[in-house]
Amino acid sequence: MKNRILNLFLIGLLICAYSSYGQIKKVTSVEGITEFKMDNGLKVLLFPDNSAQTITVNITYLVGSRHEGYGEKGMAHLLEHMVFKGTPNHPDIPKELSARGARPNGTTWYDRTNYFETFNATEDNLDWALDLEADRMVNSYIAKKDLESEFSVVRNEFESGENNPVGVLMEKVISAAFLWHNYGNSTIGNRSDIERVPIENLKAFYKNYYRPDNAVLMVTGKFDEDKTLALIEKKFGKIQKPSTPLRDSYTEEPAQDGEKIVSLSRIGDLQVVSAMYHTPAGSHEDYAAMAIVENILTDEPAGRLYKNLIETQKASSLWSFSPFTKEPGFLYINVDVPSTKSMEQVESELKDTMDAIKANPITQEELDRAKSNLLKQIDQIFRNSSFLGTYMSEFIGAGDWRLAFIHRDRIEAMTLDEVNQVATTYLIPTNRTIGRFIPTKQPERVSIEHTKDLDALVANYKGKEDMGMGEAFDVAYDAISERLETGQLSNGIDYGIIKKKNRGKTVLLNFSMRNGNEESLFNKGIIPSYTARMLDKGTQTKTRQQIADELSKLQSSVGFRASNGNIYAYVNSTEENLMASLELMADMLKNPSFNPAELEKLKTEHLAMLESNKTEPQFLASKRLSQINNRYSKGHPLYAMTIAEEEAAIKTLSIDDLNAFHKSFYGLGKAILVSIGDMQPSQVTSFMEKEFADFKSDHPYARLKDPYSESQPISEDILTPDKQNAMTLGNLNIKISQDNEDYAALSIGSTILGGGFLNSRIAERLRQKDGVSYGAGAGFQVDFDSEDQNSSMYLYAIYAPTNYEKVQLGFKEELDRFIKDGITEDELKNAVNGWIQEENVSRAKDGELAGLINNNIFYNRSMDFQKSLEEKVKNLTVEEVNKAIRTYIKPYKKWTVVNAGDYKK
Repeated sequence: MKNRILNLFLIGLLICAYSSYGQIKKVTSVEGITEFKMDNGLKVLLFPDNSAQTITVNITYLVGSRHEGYGEKGMAHLLEHMVFKGTPNHPDIPKELSARGARPNGTTWYDRTNYFETFNATEDNLDWALDLEADRMVNSYIAKKDLESEFSVVRNEFESGENNPVGVLMEKVISAAFLWHNYGNSTIGNRSDIERVPIENLKAFYKNYYRPDNAVLMVTGKFDEDKTLALIEKKFGKIQKPSTPLRDSYTEEPAQDGEKIVSLSRIGDLQVVSAMYHTPAGSHEDYAAMAIVENILTDEPAGRLYKNLIETQKASSLWSFSPFTKEPGFLYINVDVPSTKSMEQVESELKDTMDAIKANPITQEELDRAKSNLLKQIDQIFRNSSFLGTYMSEFIGAGDWRLAFIHRDRIEAMTLDEVNQVATTYLIPTNRTIGRFIPTKQPERVSIEHTKDLDALVANYKGKEDMGMGEAFDVAYDAISERLETGQLSNGIDYGIIKKKNRGKTVLLNFSMRNGNEESLFNKGIIPSYTARMLDKGTQTKTRQQIADELSKLQSSVGFRASNGNIYAYVNSTEENLMASLELMADMLKNPSFNPAELEKLKTEHLAMLESNKTEPQFLASKRLSQINNRYSKGHPLYAMTIAEEEAAIKTLSIDDLNAFHKSFYGLGKAILVSIGDMQPSQVTSFMEKEFADFKSDHPYARLKDPYSESQPISEDILTPDKQNAMTLGNLNIKISQDNEDYAALSIGSTILGGGFLNSRIAERLRQKDGVSYGAGAGFQVDFDSEDQNSSMYLYAIYAPTNYEKVQLGFKEELDRFIKDGITEDELKNAVNGWIQEENVSRAKDGELAGLINNNIFYNRSMDFQKSLEEKVKNLTVEEVNKAIRTYIKPYKKWTVVNAGDYKK
């Protein structure tokens, strides 16, 4: 009795202690996401998903380019970069991120800035990530010395965007459309503000907006909710809410009262026509209707614009986007027009199609198809907890995370009358920015109201039934081996299947077939890839549209790709719809219709892509690099084509080529099936065994030999006039394979040289120290085949052409230092830890685990191979890594290097 009284007394003390300290209070819960709020104003969202095996910590600050003042354009984005520079408790954030094997980033948009990191699901990693985000909320250095190097990096990012006429045109069109509102300003900012911002202004901006009552912290993945809440309280509870209240922006954009014109003249090849319309904020009920209208206009292949512009081959491709913004935003449509086509005709057809909605209203069939397309996309996002964490930032920035569900529900409930009313309200000439001013005596305007009573809209929203948490899947090698079911079907298909419970009962299936050899594949060129690209364009019994509609109804995706005689099929579905999706996949693989009109669209798109890249530094450098080290004759399956050769091959490609290749090469050959998720394995194997029983190829499979050969020691420059961003790409062939005893050491060495997150030797030199490159690094591509041993190391950097000499010197000196001095114990420790945790994260992702299983089956390996490799990595010494570096890595002058840019300036 005394013990019972004592226990009750102690419990009472604990309750009192928690009540006096507890700052986190539950607010609401919707479909598995629960909101809490702390006394200091920080909102916390928890979304547990046991099947993830990873955790994503995402913090969203309600500050973006919309909040920037005069002289501050690009400040929110610049600050995003500066927050990675460190804090007293986390002085080297990139190093920590790499050591933890995290997949991090930060992004800035109109209404918000967010930072996230996805990492292996351990309590230690979660503690570290929450401590990092709490510390840099208020203790980031924001130092003048860091600003001096980082503004050059951000300017380089700005310059890389300036290379792309499509992006520049979009920026100018949006800017012209908005007279006063900051949505008219690009998030990247303008050059002078980036270069001249005083450090005091940046610090003031940081102190004003980086605070708990202006942030939403979201944790998704595999974690213990109670422990996580306690950790959040511990890390963030001590941060005080500033006494000065935040004031939101108040500028309202007046109604546009006439069509506007924007012209851009720069060097390039591909023509572009675009149109922008002012539209409501994301929280406005009309936004959902406009999302449907956008899909009806631009969807491939059913969209009205697609049919009028792409199917008729007046243009090569089109895309659109309409950001989910807090205040009235826009719909932007881009159309690419080859130089051989009429831009004026496309512009006229574009406007006519938009204006014709009033006389030719949207139909019920179009509405139903658009709803299916959009709801399928949303459904797939909601099933992926890792991506959902960052996806929610858009809705948080627009006012509240629950808008994501409200937006979905509005799409689902939208009626035909509502959609047509909204389309004819906003898609009018005077609300459009495209390229021509038309005076009129009777102005026609649409005033777009700001959202009112947002709190009332979301307050009592409950949502639908959540998709569940899935199971806690152990990603240890032995645990995967125990769960992995392998074997061979009677028709020769080798398989590897893991049955596990995923959130939303999702299942991923990959199916590959390999056929042909060097002789039979000679002179086939682009035919194999085009054959695969045509598989989803129609079968003998289904049109392309019917396939797309059926996949939307099944909430599933089926995709194909091919390289020479290797054909790959990918299915993403749910337990309920998997078998129907497999039937559709099999029909597409076995019975394609090869519609000539669809082939012409693909060819036009491909030719336009090549045309648009003829002056692009990155594309030209990559293309030239592959040609320098090409050692195969024209017609060989591994031959590297020039742009002119590729264009010629596209133009001469015919339907007869595709039919002949499919008839002769398509069949099981060496076939591998991998499936992971909610399914009945016997159902899957029985289907594949029966469906492909007689599916045979005329050409037996033999691996294309591609043995190691030395790189050409060449440094070559390509001039790309009027491009403000340059590119350097380097390649060094290395004779080694994954089963070589030196592979582990060389892999870790390459990580230290150019991998990780901004903390490699190359990134430290060119970005952090010299401040000349936004993106610079190196990597290692290993050959799995022990016979060829044809591996390679690569390096890269983007930069302003005026920094050409600094970049070349940086690469030379860092490689020399790396070879001469080797690595340190601290570098080894962090790289090994990061490598191991990154491998854990990779195995936690079904798509990457499927790829690993496929490779193991192909190379006759088990998980013991990867387990043994991890042990080698764990036990590496500095001496072993340094020996591998000196053995395999060569000085810069021994590499094949291609530089592309406007170096004359």
